This record gives sequence, structure tokens and C-alpha cells, in this order.
Amino acid sequence: MAATPVRVRGRAPAGTRIRRQLPVSPWLFAAPGLLVTGAFVLYPFFSTLVNSFTDRRTLLPGDFVGLANFRELLHDDMFWTGLRNSTLYVLVVVPALVVLPLLLALLVQKNIPGITFFRAAFYTPVVASIVVVGLIWVWLLDERGLVNSLLETVGIGRVGFLSDQWLLLLSAMAVTVWKGLGYYMIIYLAALANVPRELHEAAAVDGAGPVRRFLTVTVPAVRSTMVLVAALSSVAAFKVFSEVYLMAGPDGGPAGEDTTLVMLVQRTGTGLTGRVGYASALSVVVFVVTVALMLLVLRADRREES
Repeated sequence: MAATPVRVRGRAPAGTRIRRQLPVSPWLFAAPGLLVTGAFVLYPFFSTLVNSFTDRRTLLPGDFVGLANFRELLHDDMFWTGLRNSTLYVLVVVPALVVLPLLLALLVQKNIPGITFFRAAFYTPVVASIVVVGLIWVWLLDERGLVNSLLETVGIGRVGFLSDQWLLLLSAMAVTVWKGLGYYMIIYLAALANVPRELHEAAAVDGAGPVRRFLTVTVPAVRSTMVLVAALSSVAAFKVFSEVYLMAGPDGGPAGEDTTLVMLVQRTGTGLTGRVGYASALSVVVFVVTVALMLLVLRADRREES
């Protein structure tokens, strides 16, 4: 007569296998997001990285050329022009988007009658399409636009906002700042809501005025948020495309001097004879520089903390 397996509490019967079920449900929930990320993020990233080492064109597969595309970058005047303009864009736009939204958040922070309307008004450019925003500003700054008409009326004369290289870049920077004010204002409002009111009251008792309270209480309290805004805006500013493209037109401004790196990628890698390999090398450079910007901002923040 066969012996009956003895059951021990908390253990499986002797001589039997323990079947462990794999946690399938979490992977099923994550599968759509993973598929989208793989198809539209990971695959294009690695495909661009591989293409940067080839001489591929739009309709041709291309051959492996090693670092030839990157060596060509060093002797390409348009690359250095694009790098200069993109760097200038960061140096002008980022400080504005770090400081101005904070001041704007301080203005609309208090719950007074009608403040909701102003919050919504300041946030409206964020939800507006960049194409619509660009066309509006082109209409305003065109040689026959509203701004030049007003300048001519007061005797200043017409200004080539969209024909002069530097004025075109400054105009595009103004559009970027105007469109991003509301977005970063919301981030600052969330940070200001967590600042204890007792700190301001204690500083006021010590005789600190509004400016001193702003510098000694508000700024240190939202310092981490300022670093976040600086990181986000620096990456966005370095990769700017739509604003400059819409204001300069498909063919670019005077002699292509308005070109940014991302615009150079678009102009080089598109079309029936586009140099996909060279444009991919440009894209890799843009990626490396944006990562370096992020690390630079974070490292500067850590140095200030220490």
C-alpha cells in the first residue's frame, strides 16, 4: 500500500513540484506603453545612431563610412553657424524663462477676485498651436505688419524683424519666451504653494521688505524648481525648431545665418536627395549636447548646495 505524502503546514506535499506563476498581468498593462516607446523612441534612436556612421541617403541604403560624417562636421560652416545660434538661443531664453515665470507666479499667486481670469489668460499661449502662434507673430512683425505700421506712424520707420539675421533670432526668442511663460508659471505656482507662510511673516517682523523677502525666502524655497525649469528650458531652447522655421520660412533667412542645429538637421536630411547619414550625425551631436546641458545644470546646482 503506497504511503500517503505527509502535509506540513506552510509547505507543499513532498514529491510534488511547486509551480510558480509568472506575473503576467503587470506586463499586459505595460505592453502598450512599451510598444509605443520601442517603436517611436528606442528604434528611431538606435536607427539614427547606426545611420550616423553611414552615407545613407533618402532612397539609398548607404555604406558604412565610420567617423567620416563627424569629421565633415568640423569643417562645415553651417554646422558652426547652427551651433552658435543654438547656444545663443539657450543663453538668452533660459534666464528669461527661469526669472520671468517666477515673477508672474508671484503676481497671480494671491486668491483675489478675478485672478483666475488672468491665470487662464497667461496660460492660453501654452495650449495654442505653435503653428498658429508663429503665424500670428509673423503677421505682427512682417514688414507690412501691425508692429511696423505702428512704428512708422510714430516716426521710427519700419524695422526688418524677419529679414535681419539677429532681429529674426531675437523675434523667435521672444515667441519662445511668450509661449513658455504660462507653462513654467504653473510649475512655480505649485512650488510657491509649499512655501510656509510663517517664513514670510518672520522675515517681515525682522523688517525685511518685499525685495529682501523675495531674495532670502522665496528664491531659496523654490531653488530646486528653478533648477528644474532651467534644465527643461535649456533642452527645449537648444532643440528649437518651429519658431525659427515659421518666422524664417522654409528657405531660411538671409544666407541661412538664422539656422539652428535642428533646422540644419531638417534641411540636410529631408527631400528626395536628403543626406540621412549626415543628418543623423548632426542629430547625435544635438543629443550629446542636450545631455551635457542637463548634467551641467545639475552639477551647478550640486555645487551651490555644497
